Amino acid sequence: MTTTTIDVRNNAAASRYETTIEGHLAEIVYVLHGNLISLTHTKVPPALEGRGIASQMAKFALDDAQAKGYQVKPVCPFIKGYIEKHLEYQALL
Repeated sequence: MTTTTIDVRNNAAASRYETTIEGHLAEIVYVLHGNLISLTHTKVPPALEGRGIASQMAKFALDDAQAKGYQVKPVCPFIKGYIEKHLEYQALL
């Protein structure tokens, strides 16, 4: 796996964390209800797979939620798995 350092941003208007690499958009879609953020879907285009992009985006999204005092509902299976592997995010559940 090649790891590419990426620039992730919170596009609040579109309710997603996103990054664009080589013209491809990768995203984590969310729904915000007060102080509860539901992370509903992670999408990384096939051209970008295998670079650790989804993991870097998950870390960014969870760090952002933690900084804002949000409780996290991991609807997306990838996010659920990421939290299971990174115990430092368990308190957000």
